[in-house]
Amino acid sequence: MTMASLALGRVTSAVTRRAVSGSIAGREFSTLLAVTEEFPGLPSTTPTPGKASSASATTLPNGLTVVTEDASSTSTISLTYPGAGSASETASEAGAALANKCLAFKSGSGLSSTLILRNLEDDGATPFATSGRKGTTVGFTAAPDKAVRLMPLLVADCSFEKWDVRDAKKFAATEADIASADAQITMTDQIYAAAYGAQSALGRGYYTAGASTDSIISFRERTYTLNGAVLAATGISDHESFVLAVQEGFAEANASAPAEAPASAYMGGEARLSAPSTGYAHLALAFEGPASSPLINVLKHCLTLAAPEGVSAFVAPTLIGVYGGSAAAGASAVADSLCAAVSAAPSADLWSGQRDLPRLKPSLHWMEEAKALPVL
Repeated sequence: MTMASLALGRVTSAVTRRAVSGSIAGREFSTLLAVTEEFPGLPSTTPTPGKASSASATTLPNGLTVVTEDASSTSTISLTYPGAGSASETASEAGAALANKCLAFKSGSGLSSTLILRNLEDDGATPFATSGRKGTTVGFTAAPDKAVRLMPLLVADCSFEKWDVRDAKKFAATEADIASADAQITMTDQIYAAAYGAQSALGRGYYTAGASTDSIISFRERTYTLNGAVLAATGISDHESFVLAVQEGFAEANASAPAEAPASAYMGGEARLSAPSTGYAHLALAFEGPASSPLINVLKHCLTLAAPEGVSAFVAPTLIGVYGGSAAAGASAVADSLCAAVSAAPSADLWSGQRDLPRLKPSLHWMEEAKALPVL
C-alpha cells in the first residue's frame, strides 16, 4: 500500500468517525425531544424567558375587587378585609380582631379544621393570616394549578366551634404576652395612644387579650364581608377565567354592607412608659400622614435623607415620623435630633432628576410647621 493510499484511508476513517459521532448525537437529541413530547409533565429543557408582570383588576357586583398578575411562577392568594382591624372594634369588642385572626382556617362551611388544613397540605399550600389596626388578611401560597381549587377555603363560614374559640383565645393571649415584652410594639401602642387618645379605637392596643366569645362572633359577622374587600393573586395567566372562578367559589360568602369603623380624631399629645430597669430610652416623633400611599412614601424618603445618624424614618397606618434611641442619659440629645429631622426643609438635590416629585412640593408644608407639632 502506498503512502498516498494510507493517508487517504486515515482521512476516510476520521470522516467516518465524525459521521458516526454526529449520527449518535442526533439520535440522542431526537430521543430527548421524543421523551419531552412523550412525558409532558417533565420540566422543559428550554425554560420560558422571564417577562414583565401585567396586572388586571375587576370589581364584582358584590363589592369585591379582584387583582391578578401573570408573571410569578407561584400563586399567592390573599384576601384582605380593610375593616377587620382593631380600629373597627367597639369598646366591648377589644381584642376581637386578634382573636379572629387566630381563627383563620378553623372549622367552617361544614369542614373541620383538620380537613381544611389537610387540603392545604396535600396540595403543598402554605397558609398565612395577618392582622393589625387597619385590616386583616388571610391567604396561602401554592402552585398556580392548585390555587383555584383551594381558593374557597378563604371564605369558609366560621362555625365557632368551642374548641376552636378556646384555642384562638389562648393563642391571642400568648401573642399579647410576647408583644408586651417587645419595645417596638409597646412604643407603637404609645404613639397611637398619644395621637388619638388611649380610649379611642385607633388609640387602643391591637394586642389585647380577653375578648369574649360573643364579641368575637359579632366582630367577625360585622367586618369579614366581601363588600369592600380585595382579593389579590399572583401567577394567574387568565384574569377573566380566574374572576369567574372567584364568583363561583365565593357565591355564598358574606357580602353585606361593610361596617363603619368608629371614628378616631387625630388630636396629638404625649405618652410615656417608664421602664428604668432597661437603662435605654426609645423616642418617636410622629404626626398624621396623608392618605395617599405614594405621597407618604415620598415624605418618608425626605425624612430619611434629612435624618442624622442614629435616627430613622417610619410609616405606620395614618402616621409618619422618625425614631431614635440611646442610653437614658442621652434622651434629650435624641429628642433634639428628631426635631431637627422633621423640621429640615428638603434640599434642591432631592428634586434633581426627579420629574414627577416637584409636583409634590406644595404638600411638604408640614416641614415648616413641624416644630409646633406635639412629641409623641
